[in-house]
Amino acid sequence: MALSMKPLADRVIVRAAAAEEKTKSGIIIPDTAKEKPQRGEVVAVGDGKFADSGSLIQPQVHVGDQVLYGKYAGTEITVDGEDLLIMRESDIFAVL
Repeated sequence: MALSMKPLADRVIVRAAAAEEKTKSGIIIPDTAKEKPQRGEVVAVGDGKFADSGSLIQPQVHVGDQVLYGKYAGTEITVDGEDLLIMRESDIFAVL
């Protein structure tokens, strides 16, 4: 799916992974108890941010990367009927 928007500076747009439906032991989790996922796929990346020296710092994540991010990171947005997160690259902890 082609995204109809491009984030600015060091921001990235992430499609969150689906919440777990049941535990490893097989207990089904109700919708009200599901935790917000902390992993997802990068769907768009900004051009990077400028350092104090004026040089452009390129982003370290790329479209398609699977990432881990903070529990309360980012702002939820809806684009073309799809729920996404827009966050700063610094909110991403790791690339899987």
